[in-house]
Amino acid sequence: MLQDIRENAQGTIAKIIIGLLIVSLSIWGMDAIVGGFSGEPEVATVNGEEITEREFLRVVQIESQRRLSEMENPDPSLLDEDQVRQDVLDALIQQKVMTLNAEDQGLELSDADIDSLITQMPQFQVDGTFNRDRFVSAVRNMGMGVAEFRETMRKQYVVNQIRAGISQSGIVTDENVAQLLRIQNQTRDFRVTTLSADAVSDQVEVTEADVEAYYDENQDAFKLPESVDASYIVLSLAALAETIDVSDDQLRDYYEQRSSELAREERRASHILIEDGENAEETMATIQARLAAGESFATLAEEFSVDTVSAEQGGDLGFAERGVYDPAFEEALFALEEGEVSEPVSTSFGVHLIKLEDVQKTEAPPLAELEDQLRRELAQREATERFAEVRSELADLAYAADDLAGPAEELGLEVREKSGITRNGGEAPFDHAGLIRQLFSEDVLTEGFNTELIDVGDNMSVVARVSEYQEAQQQPLEEVADEIRAALTSQKTREALRERADAIIADLESGKNIEELGLEEWQSYEDQPGATHRSVVLSCPRCFHFNAW
Repeated sequence: MLQDIRENAQGTIAKIIIGLLIVSLSIWGMDAIVGGFSGEPEVATVNGEEITEREFLRVVQIESQRRLSEMENPDPSLLDEDQVRQDVLDALIQQKVMTLNAEDQGLELSDADIDSLITQMPQFQVDGTFNRDRFVSAVRNMGMGVAEFRETMRKQYVVNQIRAGISQSGIVTDENVAQLLRIQNQTRDFRVTTLSADAVSDQVEVTEADVEAYYDENQDAFKLPESVDASYIVLSLAALAETIDVSDDQLRDYYEQRSSELAREERRASHILIEDGENAEETMATIQARLAAGESFATLAEEFSVDTVSAEQGGDLGFAERGVYDPAFEEALFALEEGEVSEPVSTSFGVHLIKLEDVQKTEAPPLAELEDQLRRELAQREATERFAEVRSELADLAYAADDLAGPAEELGLEVREKSGITRNGGEAPFDHAGLIRQLFSEDVLTEGFNTELIDVGDNMSVVARVSEYQEAQQQPLEEVADEIRAALTSQKTREALRERADAIIADLESGKNIEELGLEEWQSYEDQPGATHRSVVLSCPRCFHFNAW
């Protein structure tokens, strides 16, 4: 067989096939190579400026996370991905238009302006003072570098200025301005008296016939929606952790592992930061020479450092533990002895000289003080490792089972019951839209299957089944009669008060005084902004107010 293959591979047909493959690869391969030098793919072009696919996808991810964070129970399946992508594209195009317009107008922020804005932001302050550590940490949590954050601020601030100018501008006629000024300067002196529901209570009567007629005319208002009673199993990380027993040996081993982390070491650093450019080596050599000649590190920081915030403090960055600074900066800092100055260190921010000012160390607390905390951490860690496995097992068992008792028994979980769940949901965990959709699906509602395992929250999953189904039903009159009677009483009271109020207004306008009408004494208000009517009646559910001036 091998000989046949070899002979055929050297035949005319094989050579033709290979020739076609070479031509195809030449055409498509060259196109791919040429395309590789044409820059990043774009999703839109605005006045010749491209919005790249990478930028677009990054903002789509950020916007998706933002919308998920606004959900009471975050569920990616509820996101309309097409709408998110369209909204992001529209926003990026609008922002690009405004950015280009700002450039045309010469609107821009200097580095000093950016520094001023950043240092005034409350989210970067500690006790009312800008804190560089908090700033760097917050920016990293956004998934951005400091330089990228500063550039984003530079663009966004001028765009917001343009937006504000548009939204706050308007055209107002002289007559409108004059009318507004006249209204602003007007005041009213007026008096108020109150007509309570008790004044017409003897005129209000609701009969059984009234209740029955209202019920017959509004039956749709007294229908109970269809609902189900459900049995369900909840698998949560917290509940799983509570079932895990941590031995004393595990606890001691874990304490030994964590002791170095629990013993805190903070280092107070000062730095001089210069831009990494053509003159960086020369500038750094000048600074090092002046340090060697005895000049103060703080003085040189004020003179040379482009980190203007720390420069005002002589380059002081305060105390920080590991994990705060750039890795190269941190490695150099924690290799220094107190008072020592590092060699130049390059990071994404520029080139640093670092001085270790002080070291604070805190020993690890004894095991007895940390026992409860460490036990919880170990249980949580094991639960986290097991959660995905148990979740997968529960999903398989529930899919194959005719009920929930078997899966619950096999995994040591509890079957719970909840009644009165409608298509609008119910109490947790049936306030999750995805779980409700499953519960009222044909397979579950009519065929008697279990739902899929639904993630209703962080590390919490639920599988359910319908125990009993109740169709939509009309509430009998006897159950809602009191509710109807109360509604009719309120309605008739308001009607009677309105009629009585109209009669009183007519009497007051004819010259009668309040004492003759048996009303409460007037309450007077002076110099109040008011309308232009002579009198008005204000109503509330149980009373009417008469105003006069």
